[in-house]
Amino acid sequence: MTLCGTCRNINAISDARCSRCYSKIQPRNEQSLQQSWALLITAAILLIPANIYPITMLTNQGKVTYDTIFTGIVHLVHSDMIPIAIIVFTASILVPWLKIAGLAIYLTAISFNLPISKKKLMVGFHIIEWIGRWSMLDLFVIALTVAVVNMGQLLDAKPAPAATAFALVILLTQLAAKVLDTRLLWDRLEKNNDTN
Repeated sequence: MTLCGTCRNINAISDARCSRCYSKIQPRNEQSLQQSWALLITAAILLIPANIYPITMLTNQGKVTYDTIFTGIVHLVHSDMIPIAIIVFTASILVPWLKIAGLAIYLTAISFNLPISKKKLMVGFHIIEWIGRWSMLDLFVIALTVAVVNMGQLLDAKPAPAATAFALVILLTQLAAKVLDTRLLWDRLEKNNDTN
C-alpha cells in the first residue's frame, strides 16, 4: 500500500493512478533529494551576503550607521544588552550555520550511503526541523527593535539589504527540510539492514 502524494488516499502500490483523484502514484519522490540539495546550496550561498552586508540601518540626528549581524551583536554587548545579544547570536549565526551543516550531512548520508546510523540521522533531522523554526526569532527581534527605536526624525531604524538575504536563508532551509522525502532514508535502511 502507498499514499497518494496529492490527496493522501491509500492505494495499492501496483496502481498507476490514485483511485480518488487520479493523480500519478509515486511510492517515493526521488527528485526530492535534488530539490533539497538545490534549496540548501542556495541558502548556503545567501548566508554569505546575509552576514557580510548590513542588516539594519540606523539614522540618528541625520547620521546614518549600518550594522551587520556581527557588529549588531557587538553593539548589543557594549550596550549591556547581553541577553538580547545571546538571542541574536543564537538565532542569526549559530542556528542557520548548524542547520545548513546538519542538512548537508543528512543529504550526503542519503546521497552517498554514508555509514551513519539511521536512528541518529532521523533524530538529527527532527532536531534540525525543530530549531529551524526559531531562526525567525532574529527577524522578529529586528522588527521589534525597529518598532521601538523608530522615533520619528531624530532616530530612525530600518532593515538593510542583508535582512532580505537572511529571510531567504531561513525560508530556503525550511523548504529544504520540508521537500525531502525522508522515506528515502528508510529505503536505505532496508537495503543495508541498518537497525541502529
